[in-house]
Amino acid sequence: MCGIVAYLGNQDAYPRLIKGLHRLEYRGYDSAGIALLNGNIQVYKKKGKVSELEAHSAQQHTPATLGIGHTRWATHGEPNDINAHPHLSGNGRIALVHNGIIENYDLLKTALQKEGHTFESETDTEVLVKLIQAIQDRDGLPIEEAVRLALTRVVGAYAIVVIDQQDPNKLVAARKASPLVIGIGKDEFLLASDATPIVEHTNKVIYLNDEEIAVLHRSGDLEIKTISNEVQTPYIQQLDLKIEMLEKGGYDFFMLKEIMEQPMTLTNCMRGRINADEGWIHLGGVEEYASRITQAKRLIIVACGTSWHAGLIGEYLFEDLARIPVEVEYASEFRYRNPIIGEGDVVIAISQSGETADTLAALEIAKEKGALIFGIVNSVGSSIARVTDAGSYIHAGPEIGVASTKAFTGQVTLLTLMALDLAKRRGTISEGYYHRLLTELTLIPEKIKRVLEQDKKIQYIAAEIKDHTNALYLGRGYNFPVALEGALKLKEISYIHAEGYPAAEMKHGPIALIDDNMPVIVIATNKSAYDKIASNIQEVKARKGRVFAIVPEDDETISQIADYCIEIPETEEPLSPLLSVIPLQLLSYHIAVMRNCNVDQPRNLAKSVTVE
Repeated sequence: MCGIVAYLGNQDAYPRLIKGLHRLEYRGYDSAGIALLNGNIQVYKKKGKVSELEAHSAQQHTPATLGIGHTRWATHGEPNDINAHPHLSGNGRIALVHNGIIENYDLLKTALQKEGHTFESETDTEVLVKLIQAIQDRDGLPIEEAVRLALTRVVGAYAIVVIDQQDPNKLVAARKASPLVIGIGKDEFLLASDATPIVEHTNKVIYLNDEEIAVLHRSGDLEIKTISNEVQTPYIQQLDLKIEMLEKGGYDFFMLKEIMEQPMTLTNCMRGRINADEGWIHLGGVEEYASRITQAKRLIIVACGTSWHAGLIGEYLFEDLARIPVEVEYASEFRYRNPIIGEGDVVIAISQSGETADTLAALEIAKEKGALIFGIVNSVGSSIARVTDAGSYIHAGPEIGVASTKAFTGQVTLLTLMALDLAKRRGTISEGYYHRLLTELTLIPEKIKRVLEQDKKIQYIAAEIKDHTNALYLGRGYNFPVALEGALKLKEISYIHAEGYPAAEMKHGPIALIDDNMPVIVIATNKSAYDKIASNIQEVKARKGRVFAIVPEDDETISQIADYCIEIPETEEPLSPLLSVIPLQLLSYHIAVMRNCNVDQPRNLAKSVTVE
């Protein structure tokens, strides 16, 4: 859950490292640091954001053409200057940056202490760099071989980059269960946790696989081996990423930009995959395994956070339209409860980053038990994309804001396409309804634009909620997961405690909390349960609760009861989450801004959860 960047070439490394760390700061922002090699290793580290590191180091550093950098989200040891990366070996010869967790660090540390090594920080990373030093000192090995042997003794997850003061023309990198990308430029190499710091320098990349070590030479040579010392052939890919995707584009925050991009991102998600006029859906990942997916006894969706909420909507879609039993699991729980999985099951993993550690671990279990595994991810070349049997990208473009918005609607759109495709193949949907849903799905981007046009009204409503300390979100059917997602967004970025509930469950507990200080946000767009939702709102009003309702355009009943209403265009009920979630995203955004919260980098959170 940290960001790594490194440079080896003929240019000054410092500006590339600092800019790269700014690009990666959404991955972690407790502290940051860089190490530059120019004769000696110079290390600059600072608690806080990359801007604080930049202010600290800008006038001090000596130009160098080799360097490594890191932005941290703390796991072992509190955020401070000492625990910040890079970490040095005891002799000052080796510097290392690390993303992940070394699970057996305590045993390794005890052994190293017995050999006379001392430690300054509380981190597992310092243990690793001193283990490399111990092996190098003992056997007189080149740095890449010392790294390889050290990693044979390590248990856990890691992405590391290492430099050696006595070998200034070489970068050594390795990964296991944590992403690392090599950028191949003209007379230079760049390394990073993802492609965002690389794209403005080159579009040629190599994604390291698990338990691979890369050795990059100033001469331009590149070697990749496994930890067991087997030579690998590098596979160079072209980045489909534009630098303007990584800029705010005039918006104050990435989150607002990403909310506003959703008409475009959903169009991109559907492009080439759906034709309403001709009545077809083509999903390459599904078609490759069409028979096995269509005949699945059960679908198991594994995900975390916002992706789990998308999976819950997927459960409604698959069961309602395709009539396939579905279970939706928290990946972190699924992996530890000895789940019953068989060859007739299809396990669908949903992850924006494609690197979520718990989801990857859940897939390993599913694969061992013979299930087909299918990935729904946003990041091309990610670990989940490579480990699954098949899958589909949501094509939302880079999502920099920690709180997911456009990735969520992209995931729901792709799940909708899958459910409709399977329903058609299984004969569980009428031709008329199938074509109606296809046509309506293609209209969703334009309808989202109409919702976004209400931004000023939503901002006004946000001002009515911003000073509260609690909120309750209610929804039914397809919109119950949207209530969960709305509550999560509010918690994530504004730090207001919020809970999502099925509307009918309110009277089984949460109703005890309702008074005139409890805002209740109700998603009231379900035609199938409209009267029931209206009754739930009356129950809230009877207890002096303030109701903020999401209603269909031209609503005549709930709009007369609720204190405030936000109207969204009419659509078919299975597609309603794609519209009803938009005002909840904007509501959370504006409340967070009004509360002076850091919208893009909320406290204690990181974008990509690559550790357990």
